[in-house]
Amino acid sequence: MPSHPEVTALQQRASVLHTPCGDGTLVWHRWGTPSQPPLLLLHGGSGSWTHWVRNIDALAAAGWQVLVPDMPGFGDSAAPPDGHDADVLPGWLEQGLHALLGPQPVACVGFSFGGLVAGLWAQAQPARLARLVLVGCPGLSAELLPPLPLQRWDSLPPGPARTAAHRHNLLTLMLARPESATPLAVALHAANVERDRLRRRRLMLTDALCLVLPTLRCPLHGIWGGQDVLYRHRLPLVQQVLSTAPGFGGLQVLPDAGHWVQFEAADAFNAALAGALSTYSAQAP
Repeated sequence: MPSHPEVTALQQRASVLHTPCGDGTLVWHRWGTPSQPPLLLLHGGSGSWTHWVRNIDALAAAGWQVLVPDMPGFGDSAAPPDGHDADVLPGWLEQGLHALLGPQPVACVGFSFGGLVAGLWAQAQPARLARLVLVGCPGLSAELLPPLPLQRWDSLPPGPARTAAHRHNLLTLMLARPESATPLAVALHAANVERDRLRRRRLMLTDALCLVLPTLRCPLHGIWGGQDVLYRHRLPLVQQVLSTAPGFGGLQVLPDAGHWVQFEAADAFNAALAGALSTYSAQAP
């Protein structure tokens, strides 16, 4: 993990917890105390808990017990032994969360691939997810988009050339504005991508969430970056699909942000998320 004051200070304020996962453990970070209402954050593909570095403090200050796992196969967590895609992760996350919280319901925010995982989890365990906020998640259409011009980094030795490839890919997929690709953003992205052990993910290229959303019982909101490269030319599709959820409460689009909206437009995202969670108050879970 990159050594950076913002990340180091955040880590120092966290409790690190471990639950079983295959031959190793699922690593969780927790801010707050068990007496506070739990809020679960699920990171995106090729990510880790650091996808939320600019959001955790605001959520903890609002009174939440913030729980952020490195999902199985990502970050510091062991790979799941039973598959390589979103459909195997809810079981391990449920087992881990039950060890930490028992059957207590949680509010959940799922970013990108983590939103797909959260939707499948909410369908499989309807009593667990009391509220769901989806952020730039895939699985809303089977339409295949043209491939993005990403650069290979894994054949490059560590150093400036590999860092440049990571920065290019970050701006191609994750961020809308060059100034958003700060040294911290590049370092976090590089560290996360290089620890991804679930690279055979395919469900995100399908319409898997289209089949799930109409079955969900929990309230659901969406927050999207208006310049998200995966959706900027088809934002009406997002509204259309999310509205099939019986508890759909609205979609908020942050116009100047890309896919990693909670990093690139952190203040606006934190305000939007507070609104989405407002009827599921930290004071009255």
